[in-house]
Amino acid sequence: MSRDPARVARVLRAYAHHVSTEASTSTIAADLDGATGAVHRDTLSDYLTALERLLVIEEQPAWAPHLRSRTRVRNASKRHFVDPSLAVAALRASPEHLFKAPVLFGTLFESLVVRDLRVFGQAYDTQVLHDRDNTGLEVDVVLESANGRWAALEVELGSGAIDAAASLLRFRQKVDTDRAGAPAFLAVVTASG
Repeated sequence: MSRDPARVARVLRAYAHHVSTEASTSTIAADLDGATGAVHRDTLSDYLTALERLLVIEEQPAWAPHLRSRTRVRNASKRHFVDPSLAVAALRASPEHLFKAPVLFGTLFESLVVRDLRVFGQAYDTQVLHDRDNTGLEVDVVLESANGRWAALEVELGSGAIDAAASLLRFRQKVDTDRAGAPAFLAVVTASG
């Protein structure tokens, strides 16, 4: 199957807008609709599959914890480039642009942390996952080792470290530690340490 280079660039740009999110294929396809016409969801899926095979993009799967509550756990994967600098390039974003777009800058920082944790985790047979339930309680990163031990991390570019720590504590309370075990640690990763 041949690929249109201009459409690939548009796909990369639309995907970059949704880095570190659980954006659906339909949402990304809607971002691609424009002057050149609509992109069918199946066509976009083909492009995304090709980009994944080429190791340009990589999803962050959802964790499947044992929860005490009846809250439904969402299982959508988060969208990432294998290196967030590819997202910056696709968006043609300068440092000035990123400083004026703090939400985008924050999602790119989260993606950078995920990338580094994946590299580190490979040496220890550890998966880098995420968690979000239908009440909106989210954990940016759940590290799960092959033996089932786990840890939860929140990633904050700015000064939200205290709020992030509170969400980690709420998350720990919802996990059935009798079945999943207690977390090895809870941590907030910030740009300053």
